[in-house]
Amino acid sequence: MPEIPGLDTTALTAWLASTHPRLATSDALDAEVIAGGRSNLTYAVSGARIPLILRRPPLGHVLSSAHDMGREHRVISALASSAIPVPAAIDLVDDIGGAITGTPFFVMERAPGRVLSSKAQNADYSATGLHTLSIRLVQHLADLHAVDPAHVGLADFGRPDGYLSRQLSTWRRQLDASRSRETPNLDRLQASLAEDLPETRHTGIVHGDYRLDNALVDGPADHPHISAILDWEMATLGDPLVDLGIFALYWDIADLPGGDGAVPSAVDPAAGYPGFDELADAYAAHSGRTLPDLDWYRAFAAYKLAVILEGIHFRFRAGETVGAGFDRMGGLVEPLAQKGLQVH
Repeated sequence: MPEIPGLDTTALTAWLASTHPRLATSDALDAEVIAGGRSNLTYAVSGARIPLILRRPPLGHVLSSAHDMGREHRVISALASSAIPVPAAIDLVDDIGGAITGTPFFVMERAPGRVLSSKAQNADYSATGLHTLSIRLVQHLADLHAVDPAHVGLADFGRPDGYLSRQLSTWRRQLDASRSRETPNLDRLQASLAEDLPETRHTGIVHGDYRLDNALVDGPADHPHISAILDWEMATLGDPLVDLGIFALYWDIADLPGGDGAVPSAVDPAAGYPGFDELADAYAAHSGRTLPDLDWYRAFAAYKLAVILEGIHFRFRAGETVGAGFDRMGGLVEPLAQKGLQVH
């Protein structure tokens, strides 16, 4: 059996048989690294009674606040009884120093469907189906922001007061921990955002990385639906408009120089996807809230993604990131910084 980077499948097989015997079979487990999530590693695990997903931090340069397995496991467990489609959580394991991953990891059931991350995949769906899917995706976001954190056991999941200020401080630290080159425009954007923090009008659960390719799509060509929202590693309590900012950025990522090559996207108006303005209107209608100007949030999204990609660039150069496409992500940092400065 070929070696799987960051995961010992023999040890995982023994752990599953011992800890979750109802899921184990007589077969040895196998795994492969799959797309979805540009920081934590995601493995599709086969050989159990049901398809499984295992999530663990990157192979190196781990920034704990960005790769908190317990956080991701807790939020999907809490949302299991809500209207938000999430995978079924199975277990959270502290394997630091252990044989399986040597890090904390968690296991969940693999929901049906696939990630839409390329324009070629749109051929499998009708224009009406993709339009409806897009509206439903942003409605799920509005539903998430309407969840009462205390009602689902997440009252202490974050500190909403001062959230935006702390976000800027957090991402500044992430950038400082990942510096391998000069980023003057990114530093300018960081300073500009700090000068005029908007007033938070509403607080709620923030996904932190909401986009089309962090969802699983299932169903027929004319009626596809979202079977699960994925990648909750950045979730917290705070200003929900941050999610709309990052959603807008990813929706139009192909418009950035080099954007479609470094961060592939299925979004294509010619295939039936609506523009972001229509999605913002759908969010407002579904939530019953009038949206303020989103320019600061869109600029912050560009800053945040640029910092994330700079961290990936750092790990790629150190040989500590596995998966395809990581060699191109560092080239998107400067266009993102410029985009943020233009918007803001």
